Amino acid sequence: MSSSTQGSGSCSLDPEPGLESFGRYFERWLSDQARDLDELKAASRAHTEATQPRAELTRSLRELVGRVMCHYENYYRVKYESVKHDVLGMMTPSWRSHLEESFLWIGGWRPSSAFHLLYSVAGLHFETWLGDLLRGLHTTNLGDLTPSQLNRVNELQAQTIREERELSETLAAHQDTVADTSMVELSHIATELMRDHDSGSIGRVGNELMKERVESTLDSKEDKFKEILGRADDLRLRTLRNMVDILSPIQAVHFLIAAAELHLRVRDWGMKKDAIAHPQQR
Repeated sequence: MSSSTQGSGSCSLDPEPGLESFGRYFERWLSDQARDLDELKAASRAHTEATQPRAELTRSLRELVGRVMCHYENYYRVKYESVKHDVLGMMTPSWRSHLEESFLWIGGWRPSSAFHLLYSVAGLHFETWLGDLLRGLHTTNLGDLTPSQLNRVNELQAQTIREERELSETLAAHQDTVADTSMVELSHIATELMRDHDSGSIGRVGNELMKERVESTLDSKEDKFKEILGRADDLRLRTLRNMVDILSPIQAVHFLIAAAELHLRVRDWGMKKDAIAHPQQR
């Protein structure tokens, strides 16, 4: 995946894990995100303290944002490879906590939540720096979005919601196919064959033919899930890229800090709740 995100350059590729190790890759990704968060917070402090020349500081912020976005791109590239092998496992990831699972939309975060995050952080920043804003000072944080930026965010939000709604409807329609004519007929025939097998009136050839028909039918269902999940992940990454491109480098840093903090803390809270509710599984 390529990106036009500010200062991203070319992303170095992470190795693609086998399907059985994607959960471990996810854990490594969380560690990377925690390190990114530390770097982003350090960059935010440096910007506030203005210990470097402004041009040099802006360049370093662009480079940092680019590196963080490369990590996101790598995550979705590796995830895509795993989806091709086991889309059902990726739709219901076992490496997520139950709390995280409850907020999932098509195997990941809902793209429109990026806008709720932006507005929440902007509101907090506005309250914190209200005095400076009233004095006409520019704070360069998310509480000081320009009219042009707000217009672009609104346009992006409207487009994202349209695509999100379309994907939700596509998923719902595909889920309904679990009860379509082919599935109902197949389930009836399979039930009859199971009865005949128990009575010894069906041979190996009949079992093999039935197995092939079941696999063919389910494979077509899985292929559609792969398409839907791929489109959902593409929307997630495009939304993140486009949001960052609208923001200034320091604003992008603030946004990425909030995104990482929210993701990591919800993960922590979920894992702790699971450990309490299901201690025998930990």
